[in-house]
Amino acid sequence: MSLAAYCVVCCRRMGTSTPPPKSSTYWRDIRNIIKFTGSLILGSSLFLTYELLALKKSLTLDTQVVEREKMKSYICMHTVLDERENHGLIYQARKELHKTVRRILATSAKILRGPFADTFSTVDMEDHECAAWLLLKRSRSGDRTARLQAVQAMSEAHHWHDYQYRTIAQACDLRTRIGLARSQESDLRFFLPPPPLPALNEDSSIEEELRHLLASLPQTELDECIQYFTSLALSESSQSLAAQKGGLWCFGGNGLPYAESFGEVPSVTVEMFCLEALVKHSEIPTHCDKIEASGGLQLLQKMYQLHKDCPKVQRNIIRIIGNMALNEHLHSTIVQSGWVSLLAEALKSHHIVEASHAARTLANLDRETVQEKYQDGVYVLHPQCRTSQPIKADVLFIHGLMGAAFKTWRQQDQALTEKVSGDETRYTTCWPKTWLAKDCPALRIISVEYDTSLSDWRARCPTERKSIAFRSNELLQKLRAAGVGDRPMVWVSHSMGGLLVKKMLLEASQNPEMSTVIDNTRGIIFYSVPHHGSHLADYSVNVRYLLFPSLEVKELSKDSPALKALQDDFLEFAKDRNFQVLSFVETLPTSIGSMIKLHVVPVDSADLGIGDLIPVDVNHLNICKPKRKDAFLYQRTLQFIREALAKDLEN
Repeated sequence: MSLAAYCVVCCRRMGTSTPPPKSSTYWRDIRNIIKFTGSLILGSSLFLTYELLALKKSLTLDTQVVEREKMKSYICMHTVLDERENHGLIYQARKELHKTVRRILATSAKILRGPFADTFSTVDMEDHECAAWLLLKRSRSGDRTARLQAVQAMSEAHHWHDYQYRTIAQACDLRTRIGLARSQESDLRFFLPPPPLPALNEDSSIEEELRHLLASLPQTELDECIQYFTSLALSESSQSLAAQKGGLWCFGGNGLPYAESFGEVPSVTVEMFCLEALVKHSEIPTHCDKIEASGGLQLLQKMYQLHKDCPKVQRNIIRIIGNMALNEHLHSTIVQSGWVSLLAEALKSHHIVEASHAARTLANLDRETVQEKYQDGVYVLHPQCRTSQPIKADVLFIHGLMGAAFKTWRQQDQALTEKVSGDETRYTTCWPKTWLAKDCPALRIISVEYDTSLSDWRARCPTERKSIAFRSNELLQKLRAAGVGDRPMVWVSHSMGGLLVKKMLLEASQNPEMSTVIDNTRGIIFYSVPHHGSHLADYSVNVRYLLFPSLEVKELSKDSPALKALQDDFLEFAKDRNFQVLSFVETLPTSIGSMIKLHVVPVDSADLGIGDLIPVDVNHLNICKPKRKDAFLYQRTLQFIREALAKDLEN
């Protein structure tokens, strides 16, 4: 008999002319069995069901989950029985059921409390049922290796019955649940649906609840931009917010096409501005506590489920949860509120952005296998799940101004007819995650994203504008928290991102605590980086009604003192190091709107002065977007990474 077996005795009276004796003992037996095991009457057949789940005292189980599952086994007897046989069968069924109950209760208690030796030797149950309970026991072991092995074995189980997944889902602890969520092959039945959410007040809406949550957070001693956006969200309408949205200027990333929409303002809702303000608030630990205490986890979950058709809303919500997960004392509350179930599902999404946001949050929750902390804007593209593959080196992708952690590194845009569904060798939306991860599985691949929702690059916050020096220090601190510098690494940068890489390395060289970043840097790839400035900066200054230059943009001018000092200092610094350097530069002009077409980064500006410089017949936007996996741009990049890390990957 299996551990959670269903024994069904179907007694069908066929052709009997007289009913069985209806003594008080007879009916009492029937009622007791039905009361103990549950019953289901279908037509003229009487089904007597017995359900048993043996759990440790500290564990709780909602048996309704099991009751809804299909009966695993049954016995159906169609023979004609007389009165005595019918009565005798009922008695024997009752007797055997109670004997089995006692045997399995004793055995299951032994499994959950005692040693593993000879545990299952005398138990009549299926092998996979033994494994389920043994793995549940081992997942609570004091031995970390045993716990990890148990979770991995659970995640690889694809032959269990439905109720077994549900049992584990309710019985496992926080650590095991997070581990299963971060396991690539885990069945989603391991995760219970989130608990019911409290209903909104009849006189309130999601927008009003968000405003109330924002208003409950501290409003003093904050970054000026946090104050600015909080004020907007609390006091302005959607129309006035849209009217204030500016800074359509961009350089070196996906944002250049924004200039084409000059005169058009993207729609902005109060809800979105509330979320963007909450993203920044959630970077402050004490504010995370306030968000949790005010029911923010439940409110955000309600928004997440209501906006399934709005990826941007869902991304900002997961960003907030990911920031809150940086605070370990909030982990149990985050898990209990049902977020792990939603994140586990999002991690399996085919959309790279959604999966990567979920991966960051789950990694911050997983203190069992992850020591690093991934702050807002730092995303691991590979590996996003727990893996037995040893990670030997890092590759860091730094996009340019108005770029993005994922889209900057997408494949060059092609006609829809050229896209082959499921064939990642011919089409991908993020080649570092798809192509590089498969060609170099021993790498941890990180992509950085500046806060594009509250981007200082686009001067959306009029009270503060950050220089390249300020931004590089901010990114360096985030990358160090993510463990960058602990392994050998290669930097890959596009446009202004290359200037940030140079500034970060210079700052690290002057800080003894950052010395490992310098010591472990093996190489740098520059995609059209304006080391000596760009004419586009001059255009942005002169055509003020089309492009709105920021402090960083002004630093890109060819006569910029800050840019010249950065180039001179880095060249002197790099010559004393054994960095390998590879630079690509575009040879085709880039169209900016319908009025401007120019060479964004000329060949002479892309020449760092050391390493190889390779001109490529593409424009500025496509210099980091290879057409295919076998294209020169990707293959040469792959060759450089392998050569720069050759000794490290061999060890």
